[in-house]
Amino acid sequence: MDFDTYADTMKKQGFDQVVERVWKPATVVEEHSHPFHARALIVQGEMWLTVDGRTEHLLPGGTFELTPNLPHAERYGPDGATYWVARRNPKARN
Repeated sequence: MDFDTYADTMKKQGFDQVVERVWKPATVVEEHSHPFHARALIVQGEMWLTVDGRTEHLLPGGTFELTPNLPHAERYGPDGATYWVARRNPKARN
């Protein structure tokens, strides 16, 4: 699958933004959260995602999904990592 195909598929599923994230080797991102729903596909490298004290090791082809405001931490492998992430942002209130 290429990025455009992934983006089209995710937009058809209601995600409003799809981006490629590239992480440098051995990057550590301490616990944080996002206001959006995220669904991602690992395309290069490896990462460890920790949610609720449980760590998952993700390799190319692996996926993860995070609901809005869910605390999580990330750690990237010795070669870094690249993933494509679809985001469903909260609707603006009028």
